[in-house]
Amino acid sequence: MAVKQLDTLGLKCPQPVIKIAQMVPQLQPGDILEVAGDCPTFEQDVRNWCQRMNKVLLSVKDEGGGKKIVQIQF
Repeated sequence: MAVKQLDTLGLKCPQPVIKIAQMVPQLQPGDILEVAGDCPTFEQDVRNWCQRMNKVLLSVKDEGGGKKIVQIQF
């Protein structure tokens, strides 16, 4: 199991989710992708993507100032 990080700070919808989708081929089952984002719809977009793609949203951490860090398990 590996933990990979992805920085989508400054990107607006739908770019963060597109960047997450582009990471999928690099991830193995059980891997965790930690994504930082600050788009106003970032958390909801990630929740929707995880539900559609059957991935587990492990956590959402509010860093303040609109920045959030999510962890997705593959």
